[in-house]
Amino acid sequence: MESIGTFGASPYTIRDLHLFRDTHEASVAAALAPCVINRVAKGEQLRERGPARLYIVLSGSLAVVPDTKAGSADTFGTTVRPGESVGEQSVLDEAVNRETMTALEDCELLVIEPDLVWRLIDQSNGLARNLLRLLSFRIRAANAQLRRRQKLGEFYRQLSLNDSLTGLYNRAWLDDALPRLIARCREHGNPLSIVMVDLDHFKKLNDTHGHVAGDSALCAAASVLRDALRPTDFAVRYGGEEMMAILPDAGAELALKIAERLRQRMREAVVFEGMRLPLPHITGSFGVATLAPGLDDRALIAAADCALYRAKESGRDRICTTD
Repeated sequence: MESIGTFGASPYTIRDLHLFRDTHEASVAAALAPCVINRVAKGEQLRERGPARLYIVLSGSLAVVPDTKAGSADTFGTTVRPGESVGEQSVLDEAVNRETMTALEDCELLVIEPDLVWRLIDQSNGLARNLLRLLSFRIRAANAQLRRRQKLGEFYRQLSLNDSLTGLYNRAWLDDALPRLIARCREHGNPLSIVMVDLDHFKKLNDTHGHVAGDSALCAAASVLRDALRPTDFAVRYGGEEMMAILPDAGAELALKIAERLRQRMREAVVFEGMRLPLPHITGSFGVATLAPGLDDRALIAAADCALYRAKESGRDRICTTD
């Protein structure tokens, strides 16, 4: 950055500066006349090392990014174009300017010292109004960006909680949601059951017919699981070929009926039509567990897993419970 003269000796006028519109041009021009104009080369960075100054871009443009080390990581970058200013807030609150300013192209910047800014505010109601409008606009813009970022964050958060292949909830969702569901059911004295599902002979299917057939089987099973459950239930891909149904307000008897419905519908779902496989459908083994005193989420899952293991050991395509 190098000094190339003063505002009074430059071709720029007060009308070029947004902050000074609707002010007394002659008096403001006289006050700004000795202010230095600096040239900043493209790619050069400016960071305040002393008292904050007000900069007005006369030509070129600046990228302005707050210092994330000094403040929040939730920060917003802006581009400052000719006539626009940067550094007002730091001057007003007399704080060190933490913003990093980078020239997007060769720039000329008018530098106004903080004492002069305050004298001009005292002398000009127009400047004070312009500052208020500018700060109000920036607050609105930052709030709008924050809302968009929050919506985007929620979108990606939801993506992170769903299995990309089947669309079911994943283990991350389960680890967070199941303890809360259990706590809520206990608080209200309501039952809760889970059904563990494992697709039969899935490894053999993958090894023999490839992962495309395996993915088709998983998606078909997920669709059966999702469609056969009540609106208050939750379908989860637990891992690999294992899935889970979480059944709030369902005791052992109702959970067994839901598991049987799932088993029947899985057998009826045509998955491999036209793929020349021995059977056009898939089957699954089911383990059912109901919340009991002393069981937490991990113990409940372990109980359902033991029941599932017994179903597989007993010949598959069947349901076992913890009893």
